Amino acid sequence: MRAVAGAVLLAGCREAPGGEADRTAAVAPPVRPTGYGAVFLDVGECSSFGRTSFTEVSCASERAAARVVARHDGIVRDGPLCPPATDFVLHISEQWPAADEDGDGMVPLGYACMRHLQPPHPGDPGGGGGPRTVVGDCVYALADGKVRETACDGSGPRGPEFKVTKAVDARADCPASTALYVRLRGTAPVGCAVPV
Repeated sequence: MRAVAGAVLLAGCREAPGGEADRTAAVAPPVRPTGYGAVFLDVGECSSFGRTSFTEVSCASERAAARVVARHDGIVRDGPLCPPATDFVLHISEQWPAADEDGDGMVPLGYACMRHLQPPHPGDPGGGGGPRTVVGDCVYALADGKVRETACDGSGPRGPEFKVTKAVDARADCPASTALYVRLRGTAPVGCAVPV
């Protein structure tokens, strides 16, 4: 997971043309480009990739690289899980900019579950990444008894040693062929993995 500071786009101001008749006429609110809303990086909106930060851009922009599939306030540890097909998580720092999208003066602490607009999708089963290990993912064992996810096709930095074939409530529910138990997050917290 990559920690990034959220960036805020400033909404432009429009002035009504000067004229006696215009002073009493209602002025239409500024029109925001598609993809920008009251919440920074809300569900369905897109971000660009940057070296040190990500910015919200129109999903039609050539700079658009990933789309928000879920957005939550707070921190990942205390909040809801990202959907299984999430490629990466953006951590959004709390900020109090001089201006923001909805005029309330702040961008709250939160996180956005992101999916690349183009392949590869490391969050897909067997893709070798993403914030969650799911059925279909491959892992290799570390010396301290933990595991790390890697691409099932062997394209990752380390080759796969085990593949998660089933998610169950308890170890006793895994098939006899299980060689490794992997802790998963979600409703079925135990992954049954077999050698590959």
